[in-house]
Amino acid sequence: MLADPSASNAQLAERCGVTSASLWRRLERLREAGILGGVQARINWRALGWEVEVSMRFTLDKTDPRAFDDFIAALREVPEITEIQSFLGSVDWRATVIARDMAHWQQIYRDRILTLPHLAELDALMLISTIKDSGELAL
Repeated sequence: MLADPSASNAQLAERCGVTSASLWRRLERLREAGILGGVQARINWRALGWEVEVSMRFTLDKTDPRAFDDFIAALREVPEITEIQSFLGSVDWRATVIARDMAHWQQIYRDRILTLPHLAELDALMLISTIKDSGELAL
């Protein structure tokens, strides 16, 4: 299912060597257990002209008790951010930022990233290539 989420139940049943009804029951149990959360479309941003992808890592000044709430509220307002994650450890947050080109990235960085509240440290990692991005795991 991960390799081809558009496959029909009949195709999946054939691959698994079970009947369509049996496959449907198995999929329902997986959904009820919270293992399968649905089918998701993945947008190819580069095909739409968004050529730059940057992984930002943020460490906050935690002396203000509202630092996390203020920061995440401001981060959510940046429309070019496609993903936000929180961490334990020396890095508090990670976000994926996309831009049309380097000039657009520079504008986002100056106007939206550097103005985020409670920043203590930030690190920008420019994506060069993606080697693996499947989410697949042999079970």
